[in-house]
Amino acid sequence: MPRRLSVVRALVALLAVAALALATQTLGQSATAAPLPPPLFQVRAGNTQLEVLAATSIEGQSLTLLRSGVAVAGGTVDSQGSLVWRKLEPGSYTVRSTSPAYESAPAEVLAFDAAPPAQSFYAGQTLTPGWDGDGGGAGSGFDFVETRDGTTLSANVRLPGPAADGPYPTVVEYSGYDPSNPGNTSFARIFNSLGYAYVGVNIRGTGCSGGSFLPFEPVQSLDGYDAIETVAAQPWVEFNKVGMVGISYPGIEQLYVSRTQPPHLSAISPLSVLDDSYRGTLWPGGILNTGFAESWASQRATDAQPYGEGWEAGMNSTQCDDNQLVRLQNPDPVALIEDNTFYNPAYYQQIDPSRFVGKINVPVYLAGAWQDEQTGGHFPDFLDEFTSSPHVYATLTNGSHTESLVSMGSFGRLADFLSLYVARRVPNGLKAFVAPFVASTVTGIQGLQLTKQPDYSGLDLSQAKKLYDKGGPIRVQFEEGAAAGSPSGSPVPRFTRTFSSWPVRGGTTARYYLQPHGRLGTGTSSARSSARSFSADPSALPATDYHGSSSAIWGAHPAYDWQQLPKGKGLGWITAPVKKQTTFLGTGSLDVWAKTPASDVDLEATVSLVKPNGREVYVQSGWLRASHRALAVKRSSPTLPVHTDLRADAAPMPADHYRKLRIEIFPFAQVFRPGDRLRITLDAPGGARPLWAFDTLDTGQQVTVANDARHPSSLALTTVSVHAPASRPRCGSLRSQPCRTYGPTGTRSR
Repeated sequence: MPRRLSVVRALVALLAVAALALATQTLGQSATAAPLPPPLFQVRAGNTQLEVLAATSIEGQSLTLLRSGVAVAGGTVDSQGSLVWRKLEPGSYTVRSTSPAYESAPAEVLAFDAAPPAQSFYAGQTLTPGWDGDGGGAGSGFDFVETRDGTTLSANVRLPGPAADGPYPTVVEYSGYDPSNPGNTSFARIFNSLGYAYVGVNIRGTGCSGGSFLPFEPVQSLDGYDAIETVAAQPWVEFNKVGMVGISYPGIEQLYVSRTQPPHLSAISPLSVLDDSYRGTLWPGGILNTGFAESWASQRATDAQPYGEGWEAGMNSTQCDDNQLVRLQNPDPVALIEDNTFYNPAYYQQIDPSRFVGKINVPVYLAGAWQDEQTGGHFPDFLDEFTSSPHVYATLTNGSHTESLVSMGSFGRLADFLSLYVARRVPNGLKAFVAPFVASTVTGIQGLQLTKQPDYSGLDLSQAKKLYDKGGPIRVQFEEGAAAGSPSGSPVPRFTRTFSSWPVRGGTTARYYLQPHGRLGTGTSSARSSARSFSADPSALPATDYHGSSSAIWGAHPAYDWQQLPKGKGLGWITAPVKKQTTFLGTGSLDVWAKTPASDVDLEATVSLVKPNGREVYVQSGWLRASHRALAVKRSSPTLPVHTDLRADAAPMPADHYRKLRIEIFPFAQVFRPGDRLRITLDAPGGARPLWAFDTLDTGQQVTVANDARHPSSLALTTVSVHAPASRPRCGSLRSQPCRTYGPTGTRSR
């Protein structure tokens, strides 16, 4: 062996011994070293979201969000040690701080439509129920549901009897109000009285539920799926399937949850809902609804602050307290609304149920009122979009926001639906005792009874379903408030008719043309030049026609202040007395050729009925900001103008040049009897509806409406053949339809 090679080998051996000794020393030091410090903060990833929790030691510091090592967002830790990122793409994320230097372990953010957890995740959760006879007091039945990202949702579980006597058919109410508050027993008692177990669940970021809140955020749909599946897995749930119930907010949430198709959801019953958040409630006609819609969003933001609803602080629950710690990350919903004045698909499509109700694959019972003072009455427009539901039933009526629940014509229909599709039983007579109690509690009207109900005696379940289907799935209640044998203004329909579809098949478009001197007729004007003008002044009338409390409006005779248009502040057109009974059912369109020196103007159109005795009854309204006049042509029809409301389609009015404006009249049902006259008015928004008010363009500019051969302005409505009582309902008896003395609108003509 050469000497140089021997030296090299010796050196290698020496280095190996040294390395072994160093390794041994290092291992020994590791065995005796102090443990690593705890993580600087926690990271919780879910579907489209990632939360930073327990970062109180670095309050006020900036953190960086990295996806696969690349910085994608930043944010500041709030005073409760939390930070939330939303609308994230799926992928692996870490969170980095600079002082002190720290980077979290990778966390996987999933897509909205990622596969749900295995069924064992839901079956492994236990909800402890309570019932009125268990002696548990107000806290009995209070529990938490864990969602797929580890967030916990507070729940209130109330059975109609001991768990040992179950299982029970079960319904879930899910919303951002306080359904999980053990002290709120109203809905629980309604459904317990009908024999159902009731579970009220607060959506994330509300009540005692964890997470951060934003109204109708998509992740709430997934939480709802998890709540449905967890409840359905409980041993006291009959068939291990549940239905959903609720009016207004919890009614709307049913649409969001059921689109995710929980396998153990049996049916939904959304009451008093909206179809298109932008066009139906927030921005009707492109004009911001500050009276109800924006104030509702503001109140939800207030309630979702830490302990915002009040009852949470009294729960003496560590879990509830911990779940308040992400609330300072709630986005401002009012700012989001005001920042999206046009239909921004990225924002509004996620809160537009009409876009996704076609995914709902369970039976649906839906009810609402044309003159709903809260959600607005636009909802029937999406009834034909429930294309995947095996059964869709709807009850439509005149009346207020609570009509869908308190009406003696619709409560029985709701109870029967739940019996057939949730309890899987032939309907029983309990509804006859529960319905009057519910109605009197809400309206203050005593002595009510359900309208005549189907007789299911002697039928099996299949036969009972066929009887329920009889006549058609769409039931329209006419002249609610004027039923014979009930006090005036009661939530009882005068008569009901059924139809096979919505829009109603067989309807005929009736077009009435605006003519000189305020006339409204079936023929076009032959005048070569004819026009009238008014000042679009939103201060001419009070913002709303009702100034009482939000609950008093549900009584028999609310104190409305529906005023006639002041001289020069609006225009009106009226037909000659009709010669034969005419029933309008559906949406409408006021198509006016208008011009103004202003670049934009806000308009309100109102349909009313004028009786032979000179009394005028409110029917329905519609709105349009002139710059939003561009139509979605394929979605529009002669009686339903659908505007795109896109920023790219907005256009100012050309100064003093006529443009055709199509104003959508929200849907309604109204019978005109011989001698009645149909009236349409046009003015600036305000003064025609309760609770609604508008952020109008305070131009006060002149608006001129043409009604000549070149500019055939007209009103298009749908008529249907309906047999109705010959006598007229008394003025003021129809629910949510104020009555006043008719007076022609004073306007200047040329």
